[in-house]
Amino acid sequence: MPFFQYKAVTPAGEVQEGVLEASTTQGAVARLQQMGLIPIRAEEAGAAKAAGAHEARASTPLFRRNRVTQDDIRIVTRELATLLKAGLPLDRAFEILISLAASPKVAELLGRIRNDVRGGAALSKAIDAQRGLFSRFYVNMIRAGEAGGSLPTVLLRLAEYMERAKALRDNVTASLTYPAFLAAVSVIAVVVLLGAVVPRFKPIFAGTGKAVPLMTQAVLFAGDAMRNWGWLMLIVMAALGWLMQRRLRDPEVRYRVDRWLVTGVVVGGLFSRIEMARFSRTLGTLLANGVTLVSALNIVRETMGNSYLAEAIGNVARELKEGRGLGRPMMETGRFPMLAVHMILVGEETGRLDDMLMQVAETYDQEVEVAIRKALALLQPVMIVVMAMVIGFIIIALLSAMLSIYDLPI
Repeated sequence: MPFFQYKAVTPAGEVQEGVLEASTTQGAVARLQQMGLIPIRAEEAGAAKAAGAHEARASTPLFRRNRVTQDDIRIVTRELATLLKAGLPLDRAFEILISLAASPKVAELLGRIRNDVRGGAALSKAIDAQRGLFSRFYVNMIRAGEAGGSLPTVLLRLAEYMERAKALRDNVTASLTYPAFLAAVSVIAVVVLLGAVVPRFKPIFAGTGKAVPLMTQAVLFAGDAMRNWGWLMLIVMAALGWLMQRRLRDPEVRYRVDRWLVTGVVVGGLFSRIEMARFSRTLGTLLANGVTLVSALNIVRETMGNSYLAEAIGNVARELKEGRGLGRPMMETGRFPMLAVHMILVGEETGRLDDMLMQVAETYDQEVEVAIRKALALLQPVMIVVMAMVIGFIIIALLSAMLSIYDLPI
C-alpha cells in the first residue's frame, strides 16, 4: 500500500505532521479520524514531495509569488471549513491556517482577516475588506452562512463550487495543451523555413537569370520579409494585441463581442452552455444558502463574465420584482437555452428551484465537456492538414523553380 504524508490538527488545536500507510486518500483520512485527529491534508508521498518542492521554490526570492491566487483562496476555504466543522473556534482556526499558509502573501492575508475578526468584525465584513480578493458572490455566501448559523456548511459548499469551477478550467486547459503545442511547432517550422532556408535559394535563382514561377516569387518575398522585417512584425502583432485588449474595455465593443460569443453559428452553442452552467451553479448555490432570489440574481448579474447575458439577467430581475417569476422572463429574453429555461420552470412549479438549478449546471457541465472533446478531436487533424499544406506549398514552390531552371518538366 502507498504511504501518505499528512497534516492534521489535534482536538486541542495543535498541528501534527507525519506519514501513514493507506490504500487511498479517503482511507488515510478515515485513519486520521480514527486516531482522533482532524485531517487537513493527506497526499501520497510522491505528490507531497512535489508539492513541498514547489512550496520551497515559491519561498525563494526568485520564485516568490507577489499575489494571492484563487487556488490559494480555494484551499484556504476547504481547510477553514474542515476546522470549523470539527468544532474549533474561528480565531484558533485562522491561527492554524496561518501556520499552514503556502506563501507569505497568503499568511499576511489570513493575518489581516484574523485581526479584523478579533476586533469584533464579522467574517464576511473582514473578507469584504480585503481589496477585491474575494468576489461579491463569496462574501454574500459567507454572510448568509453567518445569518443562518451554518458557516461550516456554507464554506464546504463554497469549496466544492470553487473546485468544480477549477476542474472545468483544468479540463479545458489540459485539452488545449496538445493543440497549442502543435500550433507552436507549426509556427516555428514555417518561420525557420521562411527565415533561414528560403533565403539560401535566392542567390541560386538570381544567378541563372531565368524567371521563377509566381508562387516561388511569393515564397521568396515572404522569406525576405521574415528575415529583414521579422522584428517589425512582432511589434505590429504586439501592438494589435494591445489595441484589441484596449478596445474590449469599451462597454459597447465588449457587448457586441459577448453577443457574438453566445449567438455565433460556430461558437455560440458552446459559450451559451458554459455561461448557463456558471449562472445556474452560482444562483443555485446562493438560493440553497438562504439568499433571496432577487438578491441572488443581482449578485449573479455582477459576477457574469458576459455582458450580453448580464443585461438579460438584469431585465429578469426587474420582472421578478413585479411578481412574474424567473422562468417566464428568461424565456421572453430569448438569450438562454430553452432546455435550461424549461427545467427552471419545472423547479419553480415544484418549489425546488435551487435543486433544479444545480441539475441544470450538472447537465450543461457534461454537455460542455462533450462539446470541447468533439471540437478538439476535429481541431487536431485540421491543424495538421493546414500545417502540411503550408509547408508543402513552400517546398513545391522551391522545387518548381529548381525544375524550371534546368528545363525539366514539372
